[in-house]
Amino acid sequence: MIKAFSAIFISVFLAEIGDKTQLATMLFASEAQNNKWLVFAASATALVLASAIGVLVGAQLERFVKPSTLKLIAGAGFIVIGLWTMLSRS
Repeated sequence: MIKAFSAIFISVFLAEIGDKTQLATMLFASEAQNNKWLVFAASATALVLASAIGVLVGAQLERFVKPSTLKLIAGAGFIVIGLWTMLSRS
């Protein structure tokens, strides 16, 4: 159980560092009129809700699609997004 927790924590933590969600949170926190604890609470709640949706959808998908197929689709999707990001022009 600790092995699964660690793998999930590290994967999600590394994926979230420097992404648009963290940048948006930093922008909200940088505004003087925004209470920093309110920014933290709102962004943490939003991330928890988004994760809950992911868990619920994933649990339902598992009933219809094999986990190995989901991993293949997710991996291919990340590759496509990465290639699109690298090849797109600003």
